[in-house]
Amino acid sequence: MPVGDSLRIALLSYRSKPTCGGQGVYLRHLSRELVALGHHVEVFSGQPYPELDEGVILNKVPSLDLYRDEDPFRTPKLHEYRDWIDLLEVGTMWTAGFPEPLTFTLRAYREMKRRRKDFDVVQDNQTLGYGLLGIQKLLPVVGTIHHPISVDRRIELEAAKGVKKLTMRRWYGFVKMQAKVAPRLSPILTVSESSLADIHRDFNVPQANMRLIPLGVDTRYFHPRPDKPRRRGSIVAVASADSPMKGVSTLLRAVAKLATERDVNLTVVSKPTPGGPTEQLVQELSLHDRVRFVHGISDDELGELIATSEISVVPSLYEGFSLPAVEHMACATPLVASRTGALPEVVGDAAVQVTPGDAEELAAVLRRLHDDPEERERVGRAGYDRVMERYTWNVVAKKTVEAYREAIEEFGTC
Repeated sequence: MPVGDSLRIALLSYRSKPTCGGQGVYLRHLSRELVALGHHVEVFSGQPYPELDEGVILNKVPSLDLYRDEDPFRTPKLHEYRDWIDLLEVGTMWTAGFPEPLTFTLRAYREMKRRRKDFDVVQDNQTLGYGLLGIQKLLPVVGTIHHPISVDRRIELEAAKGVKKLTMRRWYGFVKMQAKVAPRLSPILTVSESSLADIHRDFNVPQANMRLIPLGVDTRYFHPRPDKPRRRGSIVAVASADSPMKGVSTLLRAVAKLATERDVNLTVVSKPTPGGPTEQLVQELSLHDRVRFVHGISDDELGELIATSEISVVPSLYEGFSLPAVEHMACATPLVASRTGALPEVVGDAAVQVTPGDAEELAAVLRRLHDDPEERERVGRAGYDRVMERYTWNVVAKKTVEAYREAIEEFGTC
């Protein structure tokens, strides 16, 4: 049981890439702030492992790492197999499924059985695998769903054609598992009213079981750089380049239109697949001298990149929250964001909103902002003020602890 006000917390995350995607970012900042509040925090993660701050303990829960960047969909060597979970993992991959949410929670269940006396509460970071139901018999479990992956599945299936549509259905087979596990966790933490409604609709989680806790921004790195001039004509986006849901193709088409009449350049913080759809589109639009992709940069380098850009864009077709939007606003860089999902809720009137997927409208807004320094200043300042009022990690951590205590109390009465 908790000693005084201090809790012993296990944070579970099946993959925690530190420089891209929200899971690793969320894990790092939440764990740091929980430790700052005086709690003991241990992270259990599969590959890629997170970057964590001082005071947070990392427990590696290795998978077969079948999707590593340098060798995706690899075939493990015979000596790599350790147990039946490894066989399940590779067998699911070989039959076009995505095994990690299930296999990670099975391994995590094994760890929690061994260490059940070391923790007061467990928080799952959007894994939602069947192994959590076993952990739930040992310890109180708080679920986290930034947005239901059913939305990703829907959007990607709409974009897929032919055989790819069939393999996509198989890949997203784990979503059915998540829809069965999510209603059995309480409370579920989510980041926006939009996500709350989507989780209720797609995963049948009662709204009374969910707690709304928006994400925060690390202002140590994401802040204005008044001593460094903004690069004329520069546009920046932080988005997974090859994911249809992130709208990078819309942004590229908008920049191509704008580049015929204005001297602009685009930086996308992402690593596109060599020869993949994004690289092909760049070639098709003749944008090689206007677009660059960067990846693997530090938070400080990312903050500086955003703060020295004239315009930032979140062109997504859907977002359950969008931490990049908040980071852009924290840097006082004027933001253009799609009017979809949680984005209107997150940015309010502190960004210029556009129709998702509409390259013509996006190009027109980018042109207007490019030509109007006063509007850029006004929008950038409004974004910065909104972040300072609403989105800090200290507040996120305090509200999350309240959810932990609620789960512990409920577990104690079962």
